[in-house]
Amino acid sequence: MKARIDDRAEAVAGDADVTEHGRTAEGDATSLDRRLFMQLHAFGGASDSGALAAALAGAGIDAVLYEDVNDPNGVAVLTMTEDPGAFVTTVRSFLQSSPFAELERKPELTMLGRTYAIGYEQDLEEALVERPRGRVLDPKLPWAIWYPLRRAGSFEQLSRKEQDTVLMEHGGVGMAFGRAGLGYDIRLACHGLDQADNDFVVGLLGPELHPLSIIVQRMRKTRQTSLHLERLGPFFVGRVAWQSPAD
Repeated sequence: MKARIDDRAEAVAGDADVTEHGRTAEGDATSLDRRLFMQLHAFGGASDSGALAAALAGAGIDAVLYEDVNDPNGVAVLTMTEDPGAFVTTVRSFLQSSPFAELERKPELTMLGRTYAIGYEQDLEEALVERPRGRVLDPKLPWAIWYPLRRAGSFEQLSRKEQDTVLMEHGGVGMAFGRAGLGYDIRLACHGLDQADNDFVVGLLGPELHPLSIIVQRMRKTRQTSLHLERLGPFFVGRVAWQSPAD
């Protein structure tokens, strides 16, 4: 009986592991208790993007300012930090101050998520922190499409092997565009963080807009999107007006 209790306790302890896990090229397991949080706030009534960019430049916040393609007076601010407390301290105070305080908020386009590992990453620090930060701050990738999604329960009923097959098909689309230099993705988990109870936030970044649209179009044909998504969007589409230096 004691052995069974100990086994059960060990299983519960494993379930409570909140570190990110990867694997070296030699197959050894690795872990890291770091991740990057990103949050997007969208606004209307922004007639002077230059003033907003100047305010961000003086704030000392890792951020990107986008101009909204679908709203001539729309913008969005993407901020990122390893400490989510910054969103309710530094970032909160900044957005409550002029000139952002005078803008009209679009809460339906607010997105918040965290980077995560899928277990195969060889360099966790690069995958979880350095690469996503570098991509959103890359001046050669000015176009962006950001959107949340929620998987359907049918995906969770699949075996791990079936899930991996579905995800490999879906991820293969993005990897093909990345190898061609046409588009790159940011994958964020938002379980319990999203106001609409979504599971993930996705950012598609690229030098031009139309390949990003084609990525979404191609992904519609994958099994994950066509069979195992409950909802997708709303979408924010924008181009960088200002971004923090990458280094």
